[in-house]
Amino acid sequence: MSKEQNSSGTGPVRVGVIGLGRFGTLHALTAASLAEAELVGVVARRQTSLDAFHTKRPEVPGWTDLDRAIGESGAEAWIVACSNADHVPVTEALLAAGKTVLLEKPVATSCVEAERLAPLVRGDSSNLMVGHILLFNSEFRELRVEAAQRGPLAYIDCARHRPASIVRDFPGENPLHATMVHDLYCLQVLMNRVDPVAFSARYHVTQEGAIDLALAQLQWSSGTLANCVASYTTPSGMAPRGFDRMELFGEGWSARISPNPRSIELWDDRAHWPLALEIRAGDAHPTGMMAEEQRTFYRVVRGTQPVPVGATFHDALQVQRWLDRLEAAALLNRM
Repeated sequence: MSKEQNSSGTGPVRVGVIGLGRFGTLHALTAASLAEAELVGVVARRQTSLDAFHTKRPEVPGWTDLDRAIGESGAEAWIVACSNADHVPVTEALLAAGKTVLLEKPVATSCVEAERLAPLVRGDSSNLMVGHILLFNSEFRELRVEAAQRGPLAYIDCARHRPASIVRDFPGENPLHATMVHDLYCLQVLMNRVDPVAFSARYHVTQEGAIDLALAQLQWSSGTLANCVASYTTPSGMAPRGFDRMELFGEGWSARISPNPRSIELWDDRAHWPLALEIRAGDAHPTGMMAEEQRTFYRVVRGTQPVPVGATFHDALQVQRWLDRLEAAALLNRM
């Protein structure tokens, strides 16, 4: 597919991926296999990361210099999946260069930092889509349809637990920002972007002073209550990505999804969960929530659909404000 064909707004989207950690590599492999995209470049901080990726996709050019990649790759759109601290400066450079961006969560570590992007983002956010793959999970999408058909929500309960080893392997990572944020985006969608009127939160702290659990409660003017817990507490014998659960309760109905781990299980000398998340990125036909997120992004790039609810820059700012309120409440209760 030539650059001229793509610049006319037809054909596969010429896309690049920035960041080749676990998630960035999944994005790159997905983009390389989707018919809607042509992966024209990857960017990493270290040459060793590029070398490792090239063992999987040797035909894809790679750079360690972002400015060179923007100028030489011919990419019209970029997926940003690098370290959280680099999200804002990297996205600033891409938007200033006229590119359309899919920015994986979180936009930034604070609302003030995220707002630096505001002057570069279009009013409809059509040049910046925020990536939260759970919004594209098939079970959550069906849950959202059922909830819309069945009437007001009285109570929402969300649990998202990850391995206890994260406390040791990623010092300082807060489950409120790294894990519970997914559920806050789901709540935003379920409540149609209405702000809660009350926030409360608490942390559990290990003997070494690390935060390994965040508990939050939110309430809306409609009376709807939500309880969210996110932790780094599951032992090594459980699924390697822990487990997720969401329950909804309305008048005369309730519903539950357990999207992680997926239901396939395997045993040899121990238990395995080969499809912990709904992501299949390593074959010729990617499926699951990452593939659906990217397909949506490519339609946004081509102008055939707007950025969905929960994925605009303005949605990201709203959830960041919720996070700031919850963190302030948790710190106050910690004193």
